[in-house]
Amino acid sequence: MKFRDFILERAKKLDERTNITSNGARKLPEGGENTEISKNTSCHENVEKQGGNYRVIPKFYHPTPRPVESLMYKLREHVRTLFLKKQSEMLLNNADLKTFWMILENQFSRRTHNGELYITFSDYINLSSTLKPVYRRMLTVMAFARLQSISSLPGKISVISLFNYVMRKVWIQQTRISLSLYDHNGLGYLRESDLESYILELIPTLLQLKGLEKTFYSFYVCTAVRKFFFFLDPARTGKIRVRDILSHSFLDELMELRDDESPKDSQELNWFSAPSALSVYGHYLNLDKDHNGMLSKAELMGYGSGTLTSVFLDRLFSECLTYEGEMDYKTYLDFVLAMENRTEIQSQQYIFRLLDLHQRGFLTPSDLKFFFKGIEEQMAAHCVETVHFDDLKDEIYDMVNPKNPTQITFADIARCGQGPTMMSILIEFHKFWSYENREAKSELPDDKYLQ
Repeated sequence: MKFRDFILERAKKLDERTNITSNGARKLPEGGENTEISKNTSCHENVEKQGGNYRVIPKFYHPTPRPVESLMYKLREHVRTLFLKKQSEMLLNNADLKTFWMILENQFSRRTHNGELYITFSDYINLSSTLKPVYRRMLTVMAFARLQSISSLPGKISVISLFNYVMRKVWIQQTRISLSLYDHNGLGYLRESDLESYILELIPTLLQLKGLEKTFYSFYVCTAVRKFFFFLDPARTGKIRVRDILSHSFLDELMELRDDESPKDSQELNWFSAPSALSVYGHYLNLDKDHNGMLSKAELMGYGSGTLTSVFLDRLFSECLTYEGEMDYKTYLDFVLAMENRTEIQSQQYIFRLLDLHQRGFLTPSDLKFFFKGIEEQMAAHCVETVHFDDLKDEIYDMVNPKNPTQITFADIARCGQGPTMMSILIEFHKFWSYENREAKSELPDDKYLQ
């Protein structure tokens, strides 16, 4: 028997055994029940005995109640609030933390290494077993291993680092519960309006913001929220996971404002501080020459060094959300965050979307040439020596070293580590000229204009 005939014969027997029709459908006995399979499966036998039909899939997804479904929604909200309140009551409070520190200080005060109190693993286990369950959930073997990995004491950990770890753990749990209270859907993420409500109610507890006028609160909240969403929601889904907020340093920077004695230098570097927020909003007002609360392309030309190319700004206003061709404060904040943090991957993604003229996911030499026209215009305006595009193109390709020699993808830019430089020399004449004269360090043309 030939191999082909053997296969056809086997297929025919299989069809007969499984009752497959010529059109591929399974034959069922009269009454619509597949009794043969039911006999071979115990769970199906149970269903059959109970008079059910196993072919009907039971409902396993129940959508979240909407606010319009008032009774169900209010019940769900009430239960969730009670649950979060119960979880909050189970956490360590300030008195518990003080007691914990006293225990550590008293039991291990005689053990010092270069003046630093330490605890061994065996004592760590004994300590954990004698404390309340809430402590034991934090004082795990894994926690000791993590602290040991950053300790300079072999086989031991610092008492201070252990206490700081417990305090940090408690703070994260408290903050998670606080954020979850604003997660009205209970799905583990916050929408923009949820985070705005959280920060607005947090303002009175931030001592560094006590001099902030209430009329500025809405602008401050908008300024703070945009940083969270720009960096933690680069795909623009309109929501951020609570766990992402907790794992990022932004919340730490925001909570630093509770310290009223923070030096002014650190306040200016903190995006969430009052001086920073007022500065960003003040620059926005200064650019708004016609005082209509929006920025036109001509007004945005004055941003930074004033040398962003007109070609790039055209792309910005065509791709970003505008109102009758003008940019509002929220869109301006995204732009500022991208320009001021060009080393961050989210900022590079923002700029790459603008450089990608045809939304193909890669840049070609023609795309680079399109943006270089703006640089050529400014070179002519400043009467400087012209740089040929082919020379710059070769430098960019050498800099990025893309896998495809004719296409530059964002993955290529992220991998090469030269994204900030590569993008800046295409969109801003000041950066371009600095790059071209990086070795000669010659004085920039029209110094007053470029600074």
